[in-house]
Amino acid sequence: MPGGAARNLTRFPLYFVVTTMSFFQRAHYLSDTTQFLQQLKDKKPDMEQKQREGRELLWDKKVDRSLWQEYRAARVPQKSYVYYSYSASDRSTPTR
Repeated sequence: MPGGAARNLTRFPLYFVVTTMSFFQRAHYLSDTTQFLQQLKDKKPDMEQKQREGRELLWDKKVDRSLWQEYRAARVPQKSYVYYSYSASDRSTPTR
């Protein structure tokens, strides 16, 4: 390109191209939260394993799909207004 607008990156060494840092990135910055979590993991190395075990208790369960199909088939549709249930005979216009 005229005036040197296009840069030829092949003339730069590879380490220069890969290691350049973003203008907005802070070098070696760790937030207080990140530091706290790292310290907690250092103090309790078995914490992640306990978290996984707790998750298995609540979430990682085998699902019986045929049973769920039965549950869905047995659902009763909800009425449009749940606070007052009326029959078809109640829908007639009131007499004055």
